[in-house]
Amino acid sequence: MNPYFLMTLLYAGLALLMAIDSSLTSFNIVSAISGLRWLRVHFVTLGLLTQMIFGFVPIVVAAYTNQPKPKTRWDIWLSLNAGILLLLIAIPLVNQILILTGGTLIFTATTLLILEINGLRATSNRPATIMQGRNFYIAGLGYLLIGVIVGTGLWLGWGKALHIAVPIEVHIHANNWGFMALVFAGLLIDLYPGFSGKPISRPQAIKPIFWLLTIGAFGLVLGPWLKSELFTVPGILMYLAGNLWLLSILFVPLLKDRTRWTSGMWHLLSAHAWILAPVLVAPLILLKVPGFPGAGVEQNAPQALIYGWVLQFGYAIIPYVLMRLLRPRQSAQLGGSWLSLITVHIGGVLLWMSIFIKQYEGMLHGSAYLFWTISLIPFVMQVWRIVTHDDGDVEPATTEIPLNHAVVQQ
Repeated sequence: MNPYFLMTLLYAGLALLMAIDSSLTSFNIVSAISGLRWLRVHFVTLGLLTQMIFGFVPIVVAAYTNQPKPKTRWDIWLSLNAGILLLLIAIPLVNQILILTGGTLIFTATTLLILEINGLRATSNRPATIMQGRNFYIAGLGYLLIGVIVGTGLWLGWGKALHIAVPIEVHIHANNWGFMALVFAGLLIDLYPGFSGKPISRPQAIKPIFWLLTIGAFGLVLGPWLKSELFTVPGILMYLAGNLWLLSILFVPLLKDRTRWTSGMWHLLSAHAWILAPVLVAPLILLKVPGFPGAGVEQNAPQALIYGWVLQFGYAIIPYVLMRLLRPRQSAQLGGSWLSLITVHIGGVLLWMSIFIKQYEGMLHGSAYLFWTISLIPFVMQVWRIVTHDDGDVEPATTEIPLNHAVVQQ
């Protein structure tokens, strides 16, 4: 059993518990605890999704380069998980030594993963299948390095030393628009033939999309770093252009094939609505429109982004990946359910309403997390069944993973 996938299951359960806690706290049923706001989003990002990415990306790169499935790098796993554990302990206590140690370990794990992925290349004896995702993975992990440095520095006063105008925004943008967005794009591109049954309609568009997303993310990081809209606005426009272009070449060809539009497919597509929401209101914040709750948007929009976009991507992709790896002789489908699809979007709508309707802020905020809790339950149960159900169909560790079978047929 890949240890990353066991940790994915653990963090899925912790994300569920944190959503319940946030709902109860907003309803004033339980008291708020210092540091839990940080834990809620990071159990999803640094925990749930990062574990899946670290565990799966080397496997998919190896498959596309026609290499044997790589063995678990225990140095990477231990560095990542020891770093996360230290941060979980240190941040609520504001222990700077442990925060620095935790951040350093995660930085080390990320660097080692980049080197591992870069080293998985085709040889003359093992020619590569068509692959487009590697550059997305490496660039995304590069942004994670920036996010780790700036995030660690939030607690150590590095902002002034690095001349960062708004460190928290730089951290969020590097992790979301850089790390998550680029790695998600790479996974969508590499896994698309498998879950859609079709080749990518315009593969020549992948390279310009990569540069639009990568440079757009750079603008979104540099903007708050220098507090300059000269970088933020072009970054937003480039990111939007690349993202919409990618969605068009992936999902438009499926419009006439109703059999493909499962709850999982809708999760992948509709999750991007929560990327557009903060982008659409960004001009109002930048222009400082009187009466517009810019501070409320900046405080709460990241939560809607994490639960509406990042978590939904996980709902669809994580069960699919686990089925492909742990149940290779069974048909793999995108994860998610109609219940999770409906409730996750209701939660996003309620959270945005809480920003603008101040007299009902607590009730709406608590209700948002209640619906997100409901949406998490079927996902956690699905992952639990896949990871723990031993039906004798688990793939031997030495077997190569046929992740690229649909691409080979192009």
